[in-house]
Amino acid sequence: MILFLNLLNQAVTIYTYALIIYILMSWVPSIQQSAVGRFLGRICDPYLDIFRKIIPPIGMIDISPIVAIFALRLAMSGVAYLLFAFI
Repeated sequence: MILFLNLLNQAVTIYTYALIIYILMSWVPSIQQSAVGRFLGRICDPYLDIFRKIIPPIGMIDISPIVAIFALRLAMSGVAYLLFAFI
């Protein structure tokens, strides 16, 4: 069970880093057109689109990625708590 939790935590951490890199890449549109940018777009956009539908941009600032990362980390904490509660 601990091994599963460690693997899940590593996967969430890697995905969080991928989200951060994808968000930073949005500042330079030419980087998003590269192979890495398209790959990150395929894995990050479906998750970010959920929050973009709920939270509209404030002027030119899109805060939905911040909420998405926070929700991902909160879900990971909840899963860890539930697993440790039943062990």
